[in-house]
Amino acid sequence: MIPRDCFEEAVRKHKAERHARGFSSWGQLVAMLFCQLAQAKSLREITEGLRASEGKLKHLGLPEAPARSTLAYANSHRPWELYETVFYQLLADCRKRLGAAKAGAMLGLPGKLLSLDATVIDLCAAVFDWAKFRTTKGAVKLHLLLDHDGYLPCYAVVTEGKVHEIQVARRLKLQPGTMLVFDRGYTDYEWFRRLTEEEVHFVTRLKDNAAYLVVERRKAEGEGVLADEIIVMEKQAQANPEIAPFLRRVRYWDEATQRELVFLTNHVDLPAITVAAIYRERWKIELLFKAMKQNLRIKTFVGTTPNALKTQIWTALIALLAIRFLQLQAKFKWSLSRLIALLRQQLFVYRDLWRWIESPFEAPCPLSDQDSPQLPFVWSS
Repeated sequence: MIPRDCFEEAVRKHKAERHARGFSSWGQLVAMLFCQLAQAKSLREITEGLRASEGKLKHLGLPEAPARSTLAYANSHRPWELYETVFYQLLADCRKRLGAAKAGAMLGLPGKLLSLDATVIDLCAAVFDWAKFRTTKGAVKLHLLLDHDGYLPCYAVVTEGKVHEIQVARRLKLQPGTMLVFDRGYTDYEWFRRLTEEEVHFVTRLKDNAAYLVVERRKAEGEGVLADEIIVMEKQAQANPEIAPFLRRVRYWDEATQRELVFLTNHVDLPAITVAAIYRERWKIELLFKAMKQNLRIKTFVGTTPNALKTQIWTALIALLAIRFLQLQAKFKWSLSRLIALLRQQLFVYRDLWRWIESPFEAPCPLSDQDSPQLPFVWSS
């Protein structure tokens, strides 16, 4: 899934092996993916875990397992941007092999449906003193854009914990016709105006204290829909009424949670019930963050420098993308957590991956006498 020639092209692009002395970037990738898939908690676990399977490392292109100091130095000094590039290479390949999906079409959307959110990864302020968050607490934020066509992460940024989500959101460049869904933490009416001008649709929750003017009241249609209104934000209307965008306010009663929700969108033609369904899809990115923190190594880190931390997070995203691709290709009904858990136990077992994906509880084929490393035992008469 990660062609060696494409990987080496990325290595040359980022000059990742400028000062390399024997240990390759490919070896670093293998070691960090082992960290993720085997849930290794330290450099010792990574290096000794690989060393215990050293006879099989040649099939991965490694002559031997790295020393702890070698891997630590590589994580701290080799550019993390290399693994960002590998992530996007893998994403493009996965999309090509998976083909077109139907997430947007199921909801009647003309373009893609994307969810935007961020999660805080807590760090020890004394050890990660560069990760500014609060006075007594360190953290970084992982900002993620989720493509609902296959639920693949398609954009990621790692920042200090104190960086607000909207600062990352403003840098996004999306295709016209895209539907973007996010929570109230991204409220910025000027950004909403810019999205509208770029023909990017969005759905979010309206803040309780938002000041707006009602332009038109529509008939509330759809189960649970209490109100459907065209509004304009008061401050924007006062500042420049000619460019103030018309937005849509939808009041909705959620029977499952017994709560009234108020949605804000710039799409004036969708059925109101579809607006509620789009926002409900946002929960998928929360589930993805939960799965990552439970099954991959993005809460405990094997290095303390910014470069080492970002290297570990980007290799976690590469592992997540690869596993999600396997899950989508399999006919067997895997959950993400179940697939990662069973894959962890089979990492160095000789068996066909695709056959195992479809029949995980089938016994592996026995090795032939020629392949067997054990010498035949001859009984004496």
